[in-house]
Amino acid sequence: MSSSEKPKRNPILKRVAVSTERTSAATTTVMTETTPTRIFVEKKSSELVEDEAETKQRVNVREYSEEESEGNGKSLKDYFDEAEDMIKSSSGGGPPRWFSPLECGSHTRDSPLLLFLPGYGATVVPYHSCIQPLNALRLMKFTDIQRLETTVVRYHSCTTGIDGVGLGLIRQHQSLGKIFDIWCLHIPVKDRTSFTGLVKLIESTVRSESNRSPKRPVYLVGESLGACIALAVAARNPDIDLVLILVNPATSFNKSVLQSTIPLLELIPGQITTMLSSTLSLMTGDPLKMAMDNVAKRLSLQPTIQDLSQDLVALSSYLPVLADILPKETLLWKIELLKAASAYANSRLHAVKAQMLVLCSGKDQLMPSQEEGERLSSALHKCEPRNFYDHGHFLLLEDGVDLVTIIKGASYYRRGRSHDYVSDFMPPTSSEFNKICEDFRWMRVLSSPVMLSTLANGKIVRGLSGIPSEGPVLFVGYHNLLGLDVLTLIPEFMIESNILLRGLAHPMMYFKSKEGGLGDLSPYDVMRIMGAVPVSGINLYKLMSSKSHVLLYPGGVREALHRKGEEYKLFWPESSEFVRMATTFGAKIVPFGAVGEDDLAQIVLDYNDQMKIPYFKSQIEELTATAARLRTDTKGEVANQDMHMPYPVPKVPGRFYFYFGKPIETKGRKRELRDREKAHELYLEIKSEVEKCLAYLKEKRENDPYRNILPRLIYQATHGFTSQVPTFEP
Repeated sequence: MSSSEKPKRNPILKRVAVSTERTSAATTTVMTETTPTRIFVEKKSSELVEDEAETKQRVNVREYSEEESEGNGKSLKDYFDEAEDMIKSSSGGGPPRWFSPLECGSHTRDSPLLLFLPGYGATVVPYHSCIQPLNALRLMKFTDIQRLETTVVRYHSCTTGIDGVGLGLIRQHQSLGKIFDIWCLHIPVKDRTSFTGLVKLIESTVRSESNRSPKRPVYLVGESLGACIALAVAARNPDIDLVLILVNPATSFNKSVLQSTIPLLELIPGQITTMLSSTLSLMTGDPLKMAMDNVAKRLSLQPTIQDLSQDLVALSSYLPVLADILPKETLLWKIELLKAASAYANSRLHAVKAQMLVLCSGKDQLMPSQEEGERLSSALHKCEPRNFYDHGHFLLLEDGVDLVTIIKGASYYRRGRSHDYVSDFMPPTSSEFNKICEDFRWMRVLSSPVMLSTLANGKIVRGLSGIPSEGPVLFVGYHNLLGLDVLTLIPEFMIESNILLRGLAHPMMYFKSKEGGLGDLSPYDVMRIMGAVPVSGINLYKLMSSKSHVLLYPGGVREALHRKGEEYKLFWPESSEFVRMATTFGAKIVPFGAVGEDDLAQIVLDYNDQMKIPYFKSQIEELTATAARLRTDTKGEVANQDMHMPYPVPKVPGRFYFYFGKPIETKGRKRELRDREKAHELYLEIKSEVEKCLAYLKEKRENDPYRNILPRLIYQATHGFTSQVPTFEP
């Protein structure tokens, strides 16, 4: 085509801006060292346009209509629509290429690059589509027909990565596009690039972009085969700053059902691809779950069976088209590719130095993904697994899976060489916060927290009207047993005052030990999403400088893991460093007390009891040895940082009470409080105020007629379960 000719509109580009290369029409195979050319740039208006100064090739981009741009996300129907367009458009072959989805919108200039590496090109076919060919095979008198039926059905009712088209993130594009520069790899169905060829292609892009922005990491999100590619690139480039996010990696191929599929597919007649589309019926397995999940979100608005049927039709109507495109030879070749990729990646695991997050599905019918996540986590120190027990191989396409939330929860989002817990932090979205509130709603119902604060004139009022709205503010208080108070404190601040408390937490909740003794870190993801940071002087400094509302428990682990009879006893260090830090920024210090742990649970086996039992003693010593040591230079009981788990028994639930004292001003006192004695005097004053808050609550709660859960439930039953339950008069 000459430069003066008008390019023919390509349906593959109707929703994406695509980086392409000029290739010969006669080309049927792809050179393994093909290098893609980036021909789009991000504009402030969130519009992707072609960069004609960099390339003379023309890319057709169809802008979203107003109706499309107002959508909150893509559905499964959108996935199949766009996959069909892209597969048909690239049916003539051509090299793998990058594209950037338009719905990703604009991102900040310092956003890191995210390369999505899809699974590779087997098809998805409904269960009943296999019945006819299986009946035909029975006539051939196979002796192991039951095993053949099971493996073929499993293979065709799931996927090894239909998303070679690169649309596996389609339900994540909008949220990811706000914080990443997203490129997705498109691999044409008839492409025959070898695994090493794909690795070299990705490697070329990674090196180029790393050289262009050496201070920012490059994210590789690999699904199935794409995960093997990501591992191979990381192993070959240990000096490049990479963050790997692997989704159900195909490194477990040798343990998957696909391993036995290769000889079985060779026995299936060649015309099977035409037979696959002859019968369509209801889906089984994970695709049905995806459809049901979509319907569940809409049941309250339109509780009809039509919603389910539409999603099922969306799935079934496109599958025969894809089945026709992929003949048996193509399936065999691509399964062999998976086998080679798995072997290559596993042989080079020892060379992988990159930070890695492995997402594992509990109901993956193709791969033993959870076992593989555990294996990779044990083999690689910088690897952390996240398990999704009720999800299948379609993880990123299933409802309820938000990749941005997962990345934030694991503290894996960073713009520089290392994660900065302050500058890289993104506040929880409304959907994230609502989900967290729903997950912990039981705690709010059981404890019915009472919030009291002190106004400037000294008056105690119910609610948080006495809390300073402008930071920096440092909240200093007593840590209840196992930190139960935090589960209600932080949500209440968000709900009532729209204030996010940034807690300072023990480092064991953030860092995996070399020995692996601390186990799974995923239970702490909620805390990280809500802004908690590892306790340290530098993190407190950064939070104060960013004018945050910071939550500090000077007693730390010693208070949260206290012994029998030590309820509401402070174990504070002698040092007054947090006072000097707050003074540096003129922060307000709010002393507070929290009471209620003894109304919820009673310790029956504490630290002293466990140290008398050899088994528990060895467990405590082992756990303490693997945990990060704090306050090594501190004297007194607070220096006892032995890690253990007190064993409490629940009580008939009482109530949590929080009392925030009058804010203490430090602004204008910087010179005065440079004197260590003066600073220590203020420190002791704050400690005394916390003790007074605790004593006040312990006394006043005796006059609360709704301290017990039964009167509260009766009150809510008559006044509505969203009504505020009364308490004592402050």
